[in-house]
Amino acid sequence: MTTGATWGDVFTSLTDRSHLVVGEGLSAMIDEAVRPLGLHADVLLIDLGQRVLTSVRVDPPAPQSVDGTLAGRAFQYGEFVAGFSDDGRRMLWVPMLDGTERAGVVSLELGPEVVDDLEFRRRCWTLSGLMGHIAIAKLPYSDRIRRIRAPRPLTVAAELLWQLVPPRTFATDNVCVTALLEPYDRVAGDGYDYVVDLDTAYVAVFDGVGHDLAAGSATALAVSAIRNARRRGVTDLAALAVEADVQMQAAGVLPRFVTAILARLDLRTGELRYLVAGHPHPLLLRHGHLVGAFEATPRPPLGVGEHAAPVEEAVEWLEPGDRVVFYSDGITEARGADGRFFGERRLVDLSERAELDEVSAPETLRRLAAAVLEHQGGLLQDDATLLMVDWSATAHERLLPSVARDVTASTPPSQRAEKVRSGAAGGFRSPTA
Repeated sequence: MTTGATWGDVFTSLTDRSHLVVGEGLSAMIDEAVRPLGLHADVLLIDLGQRVLTSVRVDPPAPQSVDGTLAGRAFQYGEFVAGFSDDGRRMLWVPMLDGTERAGVVSLELGPEVVDDLEFRRRCWTLSGLMGHIAIAKLPYSDRIRRIRAPRPLTVAAELLWQLVPPRTFATDNVCVTALLEPYDRVAGDGYDYVVDLDTAYVAVFDGVGHDLAAGSATALAVSAIRNARRRGVTDLAALAVEADVQMQAAGVLPRFVTAILARLDLRTGELRYLVAGHPHPLLLRHGHLVGAFEATPRPPLGVGEHAAPVEEAVEWLEPGDRVVFYSDGITEARGADGRFFGERRLVDLSERAELDEVSAPETLRRLAAAVLEHQGGLLQDDATLLMVDWSATAHERLLPSVARDVTASTPPSQRAEKVRSGAAGGFRSPTA
């Protein structure tokens, strides 16, 4: 420290100033707060496509790619990454989360007097967490941050759906839910929803027919109708689907319809109740391998339910550590230059590989989306949605850096600090893929 300042002073300053700071002042705010500790800081936000990290400075440098940069490695693996800038300055990149949603990275330049030990990294982790909460809290009020989040302008339909869906990742100590929408700037009819309470997690994936604003409007109506009924206390999935039928028919959106899958997981027992409405069945991965499941008879898509006999919700029983992958047909029916579909088998193979590589659930989805984009030459022909549910007591640990996990309890404090110093001197950790 270069003055008598303490970490408590830093956190107090950031909390007090955050009430009035505008979005484009975030990097300046954190840099001024940590400067008395011999540090310089910058906030790098991730875009909706999870491809680039961009500084929230008034005059930002060029964005940094998630692939092939030290900042990107910190984002991908959720770990501290130590290294040097191009001009030889000592640097530390810290993953920045809002809860468990990956918001970006905090970049820190370390002065010569700064000791990079375990205690220092724990303080940096608290710093990045505070900045993650502040940055996302400022998102609704800042067009500058929205442009960083969407470097390619959104269509009106995409703007509608991104306002509708919840954050992409949420986790507790017994479940992790994460989702992804592509193409983020032109998504029209796809959508997802979830909510996690103490003992129950509700998840859903939707796919409105068409690729225009009308498709997005139909999906928005279906999601809102089900969400409204759920918040009124309706828990039966078949009844929730009927609510969507009624509201869509009353609004006159026919012949538009929306395929969907609704599911409710009992977090105490692993009982997963689900209802398929003309949508692809989900996949169940157990110990990294596909398990045959989810073979219930579907009902018609939402909006046309009155034309068939009602279908009751079905049940699957999960085991601890199971991973359920929900998806829309824009994933499996993505067609490559050779005319071949991406296919369910390729989706399963990549999911299994990511599971064996032990990457986090949101990173798994990012890699799957990248593979689908590559299969189609970088341009998706249809909306593509992925949503993953990990019913696990350890899935949340993959979202957090090692300094935030209770994995060093058996190591004497003196040895812990030495291990961190050695890791920092050696640079970032090697990835598993």
